[in-house]
Parts: sequence; C-alpha cells; structure tokens
Amino acid sequence: MHAPDFVRGEVLETEHRQGDDLLSAGLGLDGLAGPPSPIAHPLQPTPAELRRRAIQASWKGIADLGPLGGYGSVYGGVPDVPGREYQAFAWISGANAPHRVLLQAPDNFDRSRRCLVVTASSGSRGIYGAIALAGAWGLPRGCAVAYTDKAAGAGYFDPANDSGVALDGTRVKRGTTTLEFEPASHTSRTDIGVKHAHSGDNPEADWGRHVLQAAQFGLAMLNRAFPDQAPFTADNTRIIATGLSNGGGAVLQAAGLDDGRMLAGVVALEPNVRVPEQGRALFDYATDASIWLPCALADARFDAAPMARTPQGEVPPRWAQRCHQLHQRQLVSGTRVAAQAAEAYEHLRASGWTDEAMTTAASTTSLDLWRAITVAYASAYMRRGPDDMPCGFRYGGVAATGVAVPVDAAARASWWADASGIPPGNGVGLFGGADRSGDPTLPGVLCLRSLWEDQEASTQALRDGVAATTVKAPRASLPVWVVHGASDGLLPTAFTSEPYVTWLRSKGGHPLYWKVPHAQHFDAFLAIPGFGDRHVPLLPYGYAALDRLWSHIYEGAPWPALVPTPSPRPRGSSALARDALDLPATWTQGPR
Repeated sequence: MHAPDFVRGEVLETEHRQGDDLLSAGLGLDGLAGPPSPIAHPLQPTPAELRRRAIQASWKGIADLGPLGGYGSVYGGVPDVPGREYQAFAWISGANAPHRVLLQAPDNFDRSRRCLVVTASSGSRGIYGAIALAGAWGLPRGCAVAYTDKAAGAGYFDPANDSGVALDGTRVKRGTTTLEFEPASHTSRTDIGVKHAHSGDNPEADWGRHVLQAAQFGLAMLNRAFPDQAPFTADNTRIIATGLSNGGGAVLQAAGLDDGRMLAGVVALEPNVRVPEQGRALFDYATDASIWLPCALADARFDAAPMARTPQGEVPPRWAQRCHQLHQRQLVSGTRVAAQAAEAYEHLRASGWTDEAMTTAASTTSLDLWRAITVAYASAYMRRGPDDMPCGFRYGGVAATGVAVPVDAAARASWWADASGIPPGNGVGLFGGADRSGDPTLPGVLCLRSLWEDQEASTQALRDGVAATTVKAPRASLPVWVVHGASDGLLPTAFTSEPYVTWLRSKGGHPLYWKVPHAQHFDAFLAIPGFGDRHVPLLPYGYAALDRLWSHIYEGAPWPALVPTPSPRPRGSSALARDALDLPATWTQGPR
C-alpha cells in the first residue's frame, strides 16, 4: 500500500508487543511515573530507548501521575496495547522542513466500528506529545491513533558537530539522510537550531494542514496494516480529532479547513486558538504578561498563590525589582512596591486578565515561561534562523549554573526524547536580550513587546505571522466541543476559547463549551504542593467529552444542544475521588 504523495522518503514500521506496547512502551503506569527510563549507552541511545523515553516524557508533561492524582484509578488508564507503528516525514507544499506523522495501529483494532483518532502535540512537543489524551482514550477502545508534531518537536540541530535528528530519533550528520530539521545554510556560529523557532515556515499557520495530513496518512497506513479491510476512507472510517493546548488549536484549525468533510467530530482542550478581530493573540498577551505579571503578582492578593512567594513567604526579589524598574521607566507612578504592584495589577485587569488566571499564572511567571515562549514564537513568526533571532536572543549549551558551555554530548544524544521543543532545558540555554541590572531580562521582554506594538516596516513580518494563525469556521453540522479550565493562567479562556465559541455561534455553528471550575493549564503541575489541593485535572473532562462524541457517532445518541458545566471540587490534601469530578457517569462507553 502506497504512502500519500506528501510523504517523502521511507515509512518506518515497527512492532510493539511483549513488554513494548503502544501506550506506554512497556513501562505501565508505575514506570511512566517513575524515574527516566534508562539508556544503556548514553552517547549512543537506541531507537527503542529513545522512543520509550519520548513516550514517558510526553506522559509526564501532560498528566498528573502522582499518587494522589487518581490517574488509572479514578479516571484514565494505561493498559497494555500491543500493535504496530508507522512513522514518516510529511511535507506541506512550499515548506522548508517536514512535520512528523505517526500512526499507532493496535492489534485490537475494532473492525466493526472503524475509528481513527487524529491529534497534534501540545506545546512544541515531539510526535508523542498527545499520547496522554488521544492515545489513552483511543487505543484501549480499538481506535487507531494518528499523530503529528505539527512541525515542532525536539529535532534540534547542533552546528558544533553538524548533527540533527533522523526519522528513528537518533542523531546523524547533515547530508547522510533526511533530518527532522536542519538550518537553511551552514553558519560559522554555534547557535543551536530549534525547529519551531527556526524552520522559516511559521508552522503555527499550518497546524490545521498538518492535522489533515496526519489523518490522510493514518488512513493510508491502515490500508497497510489491515489490507483485508482496505480501503480505509473517511466514508467508512470515522475520524475524531482531539488535541490539547497548541494541539487543541491545531484541531480547530483543521476543522475550519476540512472542506473534504473528513472529520466526524472535534474535542479541543484548552486550545490556543485565535479568531479574527476577537480575543487576543498569544504573542500579544504573553509579551504583555512577561512585562507586567512579575510586578502584579507582588500584590498582597496573591500571597497564597502557589509559587508566588519564597519559602519564607516573601515577594521574590526579582519581582520587587520589576516593580522598581517599571517605576524607573515611568510605567507606574507608585513609589513603593505595594502601590506599584497594584498599578501593574490594574493594567492587566483592564486588558482582560482575571484574578483567577493571574493567580495560576504565578507558576508560569516563576518558571520564566512567558519569555521562553515569546522568544521562540517571535523567531517563528518572523521566519528567522538560529543566528538571526529577534532582539539578540540565541540558544546555546548551558551548565546547571546558567553559564554558557559546550553542549553536553549525552544530553544532545537524547534531545529528541527528552526536550520539550522550546528551550531552555535539557542542556540548552536561552541567551541574549539581557543586561547587568537588577532586572536583567526586562530589556529583552520590552524589545519583544515592541515587535507587536511598533508599526514599523521592520516588524510587520511578526504581525503578518500572527495574522496567518487565525482559524476559519468549520461546517455548522460538525460536532465541536471545547473544554477549558476556568483557572488557566497560560491560555486564559477570555482570550481563547470564549471568543472562539462566541464567534463560531455567530457563524451558525453549535459548539459545546465546558469552562471547568478549578481546572488550570498543566495537569502535571497538580503533583506540585499547592496545586492539587486547589485545582482539578482537565484530562477527565476531555475523556468524557470524547465518550459523549463516541456515543453520538457509533450509538446514535443525539448531539446535545447544551451540556451542563460540571461542578468539581479540588481534592484538598487527600486523594482525588471520582465524585469530586462531577462527571456524567452514563457517558463512559469504553474501557477506562
């Protein structure tokens, strides 16, 4: 059976049975939650070792696998699902770099109810970045699952030894085979190339196309996996799209481009979605937040917010310094930190931030995620290379102390499995855009903000890049369900899901919307002290929405015009209980 025309090169087919399954690479729930899967020879990891690490890292980055979180007992599960994988590099017309596509075909594929789940990775993660959502829901019930990394992932290129990532995840020299990513030209500099930031393609604008290609690849590989049942088409195989965060935005983009009516339904969790002339673009509110949130969070109203105070209960010195610097630049008028913080808080409130979102955003701010995200996205939107990033930023090897050093060879060997797709992390540091003041990162974030606010021709590429990411409305008859945490501090509902749902309804669509109380963006954070006792996981609500969509597609249950919003309660200091989630028990149709 032939691969689609957009696939260039080989299709890598592998079997996963007898202690090496599709869902957990043989680790099971306990292994996924445990220490990193070992690599026998760290400088030369095998493809199997890298795959296992990549699956484990993807689970840990998305799900709460902690002992109190309830995964595998209250909701979800990690059963042994043997089967085959088919992986390839796919190309959007005119793209400089490919995106990965992967089909997982379980041995228990339900031939009587032919189902293909298509998904895209969250954040900038690698190909397994949605396994905790799409794989965990689809594989146990006999669905095949098609993935795309949407042209992001951790196929970093290191010019120090001229190496990138091959299809099997191992590192090879440029010129020996097709690489996941390589810079357009050789450079004498040693700046590390990151695919999402440096491919020159603005991949976010093509996320929907990546998803639709993944679905087409999935059908083609089902023909190969089960030739006696071929052909697999959108007419005889139901295609369910689901994704989380950037993956949620990707499946909504795909829904708007689905002229061929491939998709049977869409469930998008906490999507990074932008509609025309409504809400706020991620780059807009993220650059604003990177400037103002450190000071605003010094306000006393956030004293109890997780990660908003030092272990001694004090405002972090760098946040107080941000307030001082804003005063020095005449952006706030108060002369004391309390007054300056109050002004910064009011600035964010006036631009649409809620107290709930700001409270949770203390974690994002403490981890310096706003700067990390906006640096990479600015480079992507402006189609810059690793040695030409905006505002003087660059990526390079870094020691644990933050000092620039040559890349650690063992870290480099496992980048594809371990890295998140957006540095810093895994031995790669973010440099530049700083000075030697008491608030060294402020010049860089002010520069990034100016790229958005300036109207100069030199910055128009960024605004054009952002504009290219807006979605189109799907057909009115397509079942669409958006699930978002009310406490999301990374992609606040006021800027993303709510404008999308309102806009889609104005276009004649009938999306369902769950704004889940007490849910925030990172389920994985629930294992951190202070999070689990005040927040609930979002994944079970995604699973429940998918259960209801399954009932509609395969069992004839009517698609509801409205669904009541759950009223969950946080677990507090004890383990999560099923009734705390307030989920409709009758919706669960498949194995959990």
